[in-house]
Amino acid sequence: MAETRKKATAPSFEANLKRLEEIVERLDVESVDLDESLRLFEEGIAVLREASTALTVAETRVRQLVEAADGTLELRELDV
Repeated sequence: MAETRKKATAPSFEANLKRLEEIVERLDVESVDLDESLRLFEEGIAVLREASTALTVAETRVRQLVEAADGTLELRELDV
């Protein structure tokens, strides 16, 4: 399921965080049976991985900011 969603259009980092909050709240507040708890846990792990990947990409972009000779900052393109 996560792979299909990722290939279509990956949700934004913020959308992933919101979904993680929903999953945690549901597991904390609602009485959910074991099968549903496992499904939510698996979905949470998949969403967490997507969010982690987005953070890694953002961190890499930030690290690509370099100071030019005139003191200005420039963003160098990533070789991905």
